Amino acid sequence: MLKNYLKIAFKVFLRRKFFTFISLFGIALTLIVLVVAVALWDHVFGPQAPEAHADRLLTIYFVHAKGPRGNTNGPAGYAFHDRYVRTLKEPKTVTVHSIFLPVISYRHGTEIKSWVKNVDGEFWQVFRFNFLEGGPFTSDDEKNGNRVAVINQTTRQRFFPGESPIGKAIELEGRPFQVVGVVSDVPMLRFTSFADAWVPISTRKSPMYKTEFENGMFFSTILAKSPADLAKIQEEFKGMLTRIEYPDPKSINHLTGRPETLLDTISQELCNGYLTTAALIAMILFMCLPTINLININVSRIRERSSEIGVRKAFGASSLTLVGQFVIENVVLTLIGGILAFVGSQLVLRTINHSGWIPYAQLTLNPRIFLYGLAIAVFFGLFSGVYPAWKMSRLHPVEALRGRES
Repeated sequence: MLKNYLKIAFKVFLRRKFFTFISLFGIALTLIVLVVAVALWDHVFGPQAPEAHADRLLTIYFVHAKGPRGNTNGPAGYAFHDRYVRTLKEPKTVTVHSIFLPVISYRHGTEIKSWVKNVDGEFWQVFRFNFLEGGPFTSDDEKNGNRVAVINQTTRQRFFPGESPIGKAIELEGRPFQVVGVVSDVPMLRFTSFADAWVPISTRKSPMYKTEFENGMFFSTILAKSPADLAKIQEEFKGMLTRIEYPDPKSINHLTGRPETLLDTISQELCNGYLTTAALIAMILFMCLPTINLININVSRIRERSSEIGVRKAFGASSLTLVGQFVIENVVLTLIGGILAFVGSQLVLRTINHSGWIPYAQLTLNPRIFLYGLAIAVFFGLFSGVYPAWKMSRLHPVEALRGRES
């Protein structure tokens, strides 16, 4: 039975080429947009290197400071992270690191722009980088202010084309740093760990960062022992905030904030914690438009086949049989559109990766995205096929043979 349905479906597709083209175009275009959007979402928030342990990571991105002189909201200063966050007992490891900032260097008179991030020695324990050469600098390097650097592979190519940079000097902010390691490029969308070069915090030009409490440029990323400890860490952090000794109570005397994932932080800042829900609603609404069009196209296709329906019903075909046939036809059409969409999505993602729009983008169609897209394709087929199929099954044989709907 299924084999016969498939044969009929392909003959129908070839006989009505215009309807087939419009249906496939709508399905493929919609799925391309959705699959690319899911790939971007996964690229920003998914568990990928160097944030391979995303289910065990929390970061303090922003703190809300209040006091007699006003309120501020932004990254905290190094002093807050060093004195209080590093003293938490529940985490396995805590790393303090800065926002990545642009630095201009020169090589043979050519200007080179790099993004530099100040980190401590624990940074390399929390994040799992893929080292191509050498290794990370240590906590002792950070404490002693050693001018050492880990660079990515693109920076290696810019400064040391065709040679190993290990042990050689690279100019950053007009100062030489000895390269100790080279890692794979980290996409800029991996906001927490991205940089072109990572250097010790203690190599900052001014030591004033050590006294900054709020309105700084530093984050803390916490690695939990297990995912079950995340809630304990957040609770301990909440209790710690009540014991802070403020450097200048006349300016700031109250801090609020919590360790969160990047998704939670962006969601809270943009949608009061409902970013995922908003994204799902937007995706559903986006799917509804082509689905409605598909329903209309399917109804038109069914009207054209009213004589066929009348003959089959006259020879005893049940409504359930006819519904099953048309639903299968629609699912097959949708899956073909899904295949075209995956091919188109791959081309779009490769274009984005090689365009430079997103530095070091590595957007791929991984198995999770494939399953998301497949589920969406099947949903399209069922949702846009059930109503026309049901409507078709209600036709009276005589009226169907006459080409009219009841």
